[in-house]
Order: sequence, then structure tokens, then C-alpha cells
Amino acid sequence: MLKTQVNDIDLAYEDHGKGDVLVLLHGLGSTIKDWDAQVPFFSKTHRVITVDLRGHGESTKPQNAYGVELMTEDVKQLLDQLNIKKATIIGFSMGGAVAFEMAAQHPNYLNNLVIVNSGPDFNDMGQIGEDLLKNRTTFLETKGLITLAKEISFNMFPEDHQIELRNEFEMRCKKNDYNAYYKSFVTLMAWGLGDQLKQITARTLVVASDMDYTPISFKENYVSRMQDATLVVIKNSRHGVVIDQPDAFNLELQKFLKNE
Repeated sequence: MLKTQVNDIDLAYEDHGKGDVLVLLHGLGSTIKDWDAQVPFFSKTHRVITVDLRGHGESTKPQNAYGVELMTEDVKQLLDQLNIKKATIIGFSMGGAVAFEMAAQHPNYLNNLVIVNSGPDFNDMGQIGEDLLKNRTTFLETKGLITLAKEISFNMFPEDHQIELRNEFEMRCKKNDYNAYYKSFVTLMAWGLGDQLKQITARTLVVASDMDYTPISFKENYVSRMQDATLVVIKNSRHGVVIDQPDAFNLELQKFLKNE
């Protein structure tokens, strides 16, 4: 694990392989471990950068400085420090919000954009978003992070054959700092691109699971409003597609990268 100072915090990251750069951004309450099935596969052909976003993993956990915009600036400054001019930015869940923000605010840094089970407007998801914000904050405040980690992990990996994935994700999630998780979550739910989505010019792949929290139609809707976006759906997968269907995900991403 490497660390560098950006934006008044220490940002933890890993750097594997050589070639065109892929930057992989994990989900809420997780770490670079989300990408354990992608790093060995893609680092054979690409330079793969994984990042612990602020408040997560080995990176600094500030008291109050959270939000998608800050996380995006962290990633930009990391790329500047590594002298990386262009990259394919790949974001899963919360990492997808950071990837979207990077595409909107710093388009010159992007070769491509890849969004995985995420969306451009967490603050405008209708009833699904309102219920998520209310239910999760209430759950956190009444039952705590350890119980939430168990609940989230079961929902993501409920099948009997997924028990190892479930236990590993639960261990990762319950190691979170409560304040860092809470503030990362509420600032994420307050974030959205709005009309900026239409201005994103990067060639974009959106990956959806057939059993994700949000329906395929949700992704179809925002893909239709983008300039150059393609949607692929991975079957028999829930929210954590990069973990529960890594071979299918890797194949779709590989196809997308080969067609540049």
C-alpha cells in the first residue's frame, strides 16, 4: 500500500502493471479490496490504480471534510502527482458518483468512463433514494455500524454458496469509522450532477446487475440522456457485481477497452 498527501489528507492507493491507465474507485464503506478480482486480470495489460477514498480503508478519516466533490479532487490530485494525463475512470456504487463528477469537472483527464451499479443523481432518485436515506440513517443511529454491516453483506451476497464473499465483505464493512461512514453516506445522498450529465462527452460504459437495488430501467433512463453511453446488463448478479460475477464483469470491461 502506498500513500501520498492530497487535499490535506493522506490518500492510500496501489499501483500495478504498465500501459494505459485504469483508475478503480470502490463503493461506500469498502476499500480497494472491492477490486481483488480485477487488479490481477487487468494489470497484465494496463496500469491499474486502486484508491481508498477519504474516510475509507487506510486513507485519512477527517472529522467533517466529506463529499463526492472532495473525493473527486483527491483523485485528480493523485493523478497529477503520478503525472498521469489520461485514464479510464471506473467507479462502483459511491465510486461511480466520484467517476461521474470527475467526468463532469475534469473531462480532459478521461479516456473513458465506466459506471458500475451507480447513478448520476443520488439526490434525485425518487422514492428509492428517500427510503434509502431515511432507513439507513435510522438503522445506523439505532442499531449501529456492526449490525448494518451484517445486513448490507447479507443483502449483497444472500446465496448459500456466497457465504465466504458475505463474511469477507461484512468484516471489511464493520471496520469502518462510524463518523466517516455516516458523513460519507449523507454527503453522497446530497450529491447529483443534474443537467451536467448531458455535457459529459467521454465514451461511457454503464454496467448494471439484473438484481441491483435500482432497476435496469433506472440505468436505461440516464444512459439515454448521455452523449456516448452504452449499457450492459449482467445476469444473476446483485449490487456487488465486481465481486459476485467478476468473470462476466471483467469480460464486458475488456471488450469495452478493446473497442477504443
